[in-house]
Amino acid sequence: MSEERTKLEVIAPSVEEAIEKGLQILGLTQADIDVEILDEGKKGLLGLGTRQARVVLKVKPQFFEAALDASADEPGLSTQNDAVTPIDEPEEVIIARETIQIILEKMRVKANVSVRMGESDANRIQPVLIDIEGADLSFLIGRKAETINALQFITSLIVSREVGRWIPLQIDVQKYRRRRADELRKLARRIADQVVSTGRQQALEPMPPNERRIVHIELRDHPEVETESDGEDPKRKVVVRLKR
Repeated sequence: MSEERTKLEVIAPSVEEAIEKGLQILGLTQADIDVEILDEGKKGLLGLGTRQARVVLKVKPQFFEAALDASADEPGLSTQNDAVTPIDEPEEVIIARETIQIILEKMRVKANVSVRMGESDANRIQPVLIDIEGADLSFLIGRKAETINALQFITSLIVSREVGRWIPLQIDVQKYRRRRADELRKLARRIADQVVSTGRQQALEPMPPNERRIVHIELRDHPEVETESDGEDPKRKVVVRLKR
């Protein structure tokens, strides 16, 4: 495992709440992480001048070592792998499978895991696609997809560092992202129709980069509207307007 630390930045009203929120997202305990306080926050009078706390949760290297030991000592807790592993399987697929299995085993999650290479994009870059299926895994998605995004972020970091280059990676749980993508495409078309009928631009709710990309792609060939992203993360949003 690389010496670089896997980490997650969390914002909340207080340091304690930020740490608790981060632990819930990662599915870890206090013993599994180190905490770096970036901003202790500030409570303003009557809510004025309030500033939220910012902390970074760094996953300890021992977490991965313990997970490996647990997977060897307690095979009954392991996730179910693909039935057949091709001999010529890409390195990033093998490492991604091992990584997500370690994380899920540490979280005591029983699930079926399928890992494969996705289709190349315009830059000939192939993403690694991880599908997780099982009974009632909604907690792995979390509120506003916070948990699944954190799981994807951590897995992508680990795989990229192990392979030695950036590896685009997407994790889906019980086809959540597929359903969400369909919803976003329908929303994009509906907003485009409204913009055309009223002549006024409209801004969608703030979205993470992967969801904004779905909207941009859905409307990029629209004959009458165009899109752009506006604002700063995590409040960055897509704006739809008439073509100039």
